[in-house]
Amino acid sequence: MTRIELLGVPVDVCRPENLEEEIMKILEKPGAKQIVFLSVWDLLKARNKKKDFGDCLRNADLILPISKSILKGARFLRLDVPVRYNPFNAVIQILNTLDHHYKTLYMLGARKKTLQKAEHNVHDTFRNLRIVGRYVGYFPKNAEENVVQAIFKASPSLVIVSDGIKEKNLWAYHRRDKFSSSIFLYYKDCLGIFAGRIRRVSEKTFDAGKEIWNEIGHSPLRIFLIFPYMRYKILLLFYKLFRRGKKNNESGIYHVESLDKNKKEEQTSNNIN
Repeated sequence: MTRIELLGVPVDVCRPENLEEEIMKILEKPGAKQIVFLSVWDLLKARNKKKDFGDCLRNADLILPISKSILKGARFLRLDVPVRYNPFNAVIQILNTLDHHYKTLYMLGARKKTLQKAEHNVHDTFRNLRIVGRYVGYFPKNAEENVVQAIFKASPSLVIVSDGIKEKNLWAYHRRDKFSSSIFLYYKDCLGIFAGRIRRVSEKTFDAGKEIWNEIGHSPLRIFLIFPYMRYKILLLFYKLFRRGKKNNESGIYHVESLDKNKKEEQTSNNIN
């Protein structure tokens, strides 16, 4: 697996046939880990240096693009073109991996009935995957410590974070020092789809890159996303015209394994000092 930088934002190039191997590698790492589904809107958000979403991505263990525009952008800048993932299909593939290896799952988010139904359906589908806990979303601030402690004690292989968690991907990132293990994955509609309460985007619509029209149908104000999309196109053109002279070691392509090695060396150096 390699990691590219598109407009200064990290994106992983991970083939579906290699996903199981990558998941198992991530599980072997100590501490809290994170998988992020990256949309083009998230990519633009990550470029805002005043917010910490960019830091969240740089610390993520796996960043899977879900927008067709990200692939087009990488191709336009002549970078390695990543594989686009359908979030729900990717979750199924990840759960299948955990199921094959008899791993554990914690479910966080959604309303009570939705969460219960989702748990029931996941249990029926993935018989070797042990669900070690669940907690509803939209919980009050004073309940957060109990949620964190519950996840810490359960030490699940994967925590699916869904609807009702206000900080989304940043929830796990901001609390990463409070967990001894576990992969955290945020996907808003995940538990709703598992419970049969949310209809997922059809394969045909997703493959055509037209899922935004479904979102606009549910929230007409999202039509104004045309303006950040135009900004994205302008940024790509700017990078194409004015960033051609980069050196090879600044090309925005690097191996994730080398990043892990650098992190370990940095931690060792800090411990010695």
